[in-house]
Amino acid sequence: MKAIIYEETGPSSVLKLQDRPLPVPGPGEVRVRMVVSGVNPTDWKSRSGSGSKKLDAPKVPNQDGAGVIDELGPGVTGFSVGGRVWLWDVAWGSNEGTAQEYVVVPGHKAVPLPDTESFDTGASLGIPALTAHRALTSNEDGPAGLSTGALAGQTVLVTGGAGAVGHAAIQLARWAGATVITTVSGDQKAELARRAGAGTIINYRTEDVVGAVHQVAPNGVDMIVDVNAPANIKTDLDVIKPGGTIAIYAANPGESVTVPIRESMARNVRYQFILTYTVTDEQKRLAVAAISEALAAGALRVGEEHGLPLTRFPLGQTPAAHDAVEQETVGKVLIDVAPAT
Repeated sequence: MKAIIYEETGPSSVLKLQDRPLPVPGPGEVRVRMVVSGVNPTDWKSRSGSGSKKLDAPKVPNQDGAGVIDELGPGVTGFSVGGRVWLWDVAWGSNEGTAQEYVVVPGHKAVPLPDTESFDTGASLGIPALTAHRALTSNEDGPAGLSTGALAGQTVLVTGGAGAVGHAAIQLARWAGATVITTVSGDQKAELARRAGAGTIINYRTEDVVGAVHQVAPNGVDMIVDVNAPANIKTDLDVIKPGGTIAIYAANPGESVTVPIRESMARNVRYQFILTYTVTDEQKRLAVAAISEALAAGALRVGEEHGLPLTRFPLGQTPAAHDAVEQETVGKVLIDVAPAT
């Protein structure tokens, strides 16, 4: 089979297309014939490392993807050969990612993909949707898992609503019954956020964000899903409701945020920092369950018509796919590993 391999960290040029033996699933594992692999910022950051460093073993990149169950390992139940699945956290703690024609994963990391949904949708879930779910459930008085109506009566501000996590947060919050406000940097991204389902869209470059938010939520928003806390922290504190939660899920290497202590104290603000890989097993289980329920309800959709444009590359051009994500291509970057049939 074909696989993308890197044996040392560094620029995207370390990624090489190679032939590998077909893997065999062990107890509790399934083998998946990959159709689409999704690329996230953590994929290129992990590959890049802190400079050139030889790895202990060759590594296949990419956490997310979708495909078809090809073989079941001993003791596996609940799956059948030919079943469509989406995958999450595949390369976390492993040398095997989704940028290869076949991958073996523990059974719990393969989740049924409804026949009504595309492999593109399945490959776009994973990190973005799991991150969004944790952010939306990080309020200490809120639900631990989302469901229809779980956020009814609450108002959520999603900064950067045209990004992959922002897109998932808008869709999940809307499905859970919240009023959704989002900020964007321009008209094109505003249209994408509208298609994703945001109720109020604010151009932070040309509009008064605080004033616009307070028109919708005079007493402040219940939670903020923030992609850029260093730039947004003052505004966040101006619009958060007393006792509200600011969920922070993104940062550049070495980046810090200065927290205004007295202002945060006055509002009894809760800060929740999020890295989806290291949340608890129970939080992951609840997130996967909620995402599956939202997916079945048709609430999680991708493609430009749904607010998340797709940029595609063939497997052999995985280096270019990583570069596209590093260059902050709007929407989702996908790798076509093999035909769906």
